[in-house]
Order: sequence, then structure tokens, then C-alpha cells
Amino acid sequence: MAQKITLSIPDLLHEKLKEWRTSFNFSKMFQETVTDAIQKKEEFQKRFSKDYNMSEIIKRLKQEKLIWEKQYYKLGKEEGLQWAKTAHYEDLLYVLQFNGTYELISDTKMRDYFDKIYQSTELAKQSNSGPIDHEQMFLEGWFKGVFEFWNHIKEKL
Repeated sequence: MAQKITLSIPDLLHEKLKEWRTSFNFSKMFQETVTDAIQKKEEFQKRFSKDYNMSEIIKRLKQEKLIWEKQYYKLGKEEGLQWAKTAHYEDLLYVLQFNGTYELISDTKMRDYFDKIYQSTELAKQSNSGPIDHEQMFLEGWFKGVFEFWNHIKEKL
């Protein structure tokens, strides 16, 4: 049986909730977020009360890594989609035909854009040995967002 609770939220957030009420299932979003938070707390407490063997630790870290990578991929995809929506046709074609995914961030045409993105999202720049995991996931997501946008509109042009 489902239980009802009362939450307090700022007025501005309440206005936004009213505006977007039909677009989201806020109850489900809240349930998923709270479930994840409680699960993390319980797992953290469990680690202190029980000895883990190395295979369990590796399994847990792999799971956490996947979640972490998924967050950066999602962020990249959202940023790529936003960029594509405002990009000029010539710039879209340039990116779509660009060879060397990770070199795009240093490309003279795109460097300023990516510098701003990196500052606003606090992404670390690639190391001398190549892109680091979260940067790689972000860029893969970014290209996915651009390509999905293009695939959606190209037939209409």
C-alpha cells in the first residue's frame, strides 16, 4: 500500500513543478531518488559491519563505476543536444564529419566552446596519456546527442 507524505519546497521550485506537472511523474522520480539514497547509506553502513572479500569489493566498485560513467555520458548527451540545437548548419556538418572524437576539444573551431563546458561542468581536461574515463564518457555522450539531433532533422532539411 502506498503512503502519502508532505514535503516542503521553495516557492520557485513549486512554480516549476506546477508548470511541468504533466511532463513528469514526480512521485516516481522522488521514490527512485530516495530509494537510491537509502540504498547507498545502507550499503555504506553494511561495509563497516561486515568483512568483504576482494571479489565483492571489485564487484561493488565496477557497479559504482558504471553509474558514474553513465552520469557523465548523460551530461555529455544533454550538452551535445543543446549545442546541436543552436549550431549553424556549417558547424553541424563540421562536427558530424570530424575524425578523431577526442581531438575535437582541441580543435581551433571548437576549443572555446569546450573550454566553457569544461569550466561550467568541472570536467578535468585530458591527461597527457589521453582522455580520462569521465571525459571519454562525456564526449561519447556529447557526440551521441549531436548525432541523435541530426538524425531527427536531416530528412526535413
